[in-house]
Amino acid sequence: MSREELQKNVEIALDEIRPFLESDGGNISLVSIEENIVTVKLEGACVGCNVNQMTLKNGVEATIKKHAPQIQEVIDIS
Repeated sequence: MSREELQKNVEIALDEIRPFLESDGGNISLVSIEENIVTVKLEGACVGCNVNQMTLKNGVEATIKKHAPQIQEVIDIS
């Protein structure tokens, strides 16, 4: 998969998970993809949420890996 295809697939995954985050007053943006590690920034209500790490791993990371299996990890920098 080319770098462009990888980025497109990650964006598709984020678009899939975004409505769930927005329904709770949050959002997410892609910061970078380097060496099969995706860096994102949780925004809005997600920043102070006490379950954001669970959302990141069980929701965001799982959805991204479904669309781009070579991704090893998703890191939040918010």
